[in-house]
Amino acid sequence: MTFLPADVMESQLSMIDLLIAMFPSPSELEIPESTKEALIKLHDWCQDPTKVLTGIPSSLSLAVYLAIATDKSIQVNISISVSQSENLGINESLPISYSLRQPEWMSKAEVASIAATMPSDDVFAAFEYIREEAMHLLQKRESLTEVIATRSTGPLVRVWFYFPSLSTRGKRNDLVNYASDYSLTGFVLAGKPGVLCLEGQSTDIDAYMSFIKINSWGDIPSHQKKVSERFREMADIRRVFTEMEEITDSLGERSGQRANRGDMQALEAWLAARGLREAFEKVIF
Repeated sequence: MTFLPADVMESQLSMIDLLIAMFPSPSELEIPESTKEALIKLHDWCQDPTKVLTGIPSSLSLAVYLAIATDKSIQVNISISVSQSENLGINESLPISYSLRQPEWMSKAEVASIAATMPSDDVFAAFEYIREEAMHLLQKRESLTEVIATRSTGPLVRVWFYFPSLSTRGKRNDLVNYASDYSLTGFVLAGKPGVLCLEGQSTDIDAYMSFIKINSWGDIPSHQKKVSERFREMADIRRVFTEMEEITDSLGERSGQRANRGDMQALEAWLAARGLREAFEKVIF
């Protein structure tokens, strides 16, 4: 492994020093012991590059906990390179990678949405973006809670929709991301066939499907918007799902020329484990 030149190494280490200064509390910044030990060695080496460096990883890791609200934060895992890549020139920017860890108060879809759109080449700009988007999410939740509290409530229903084919990633993301606006839970399974399950009030489900068809599917020709309601459960329904999620990549093995055919046996077992075998038989067959 080839380490960075001393002056470039100092620049990389200064990034960590700045993070330590910005987040001085142990509740704000977590530095592994291996990173602490490497920092000491690397700072000394920068003063005397003739020293032999041993036991240093190619990148240093740490975690920042961004405060979003009084009792809410988001963990940002950061990796700062201290080695020279063969494909990277000395004068080029060195990689500082970062990723989000899902907190308990956010869904996988919400974290994925922020991660996909946050700045990728400026960790400090990413911090601001993450805070702004998370605060916007909390404000939207508060507004939705107020709306739900003031509107009439009705019994829960569970509705199953069947797609001959469901593949477009953006359309699938919209099915997940907009569900919380209508207080819906359930799942999306893409492929041939595709399945959408929604739990909530009938009026909310109908409004959500109308919104999806007009907005998310607005660019799809009407004859291609093939989706049919297969089954609507209405008697003594209790929520089985705690959020809206896509299960396509985590359910069984996919087959077909484009790996777009889902494992229906795996889906049947997955639903049966949740007490929903009857629904599988009504939706798939």
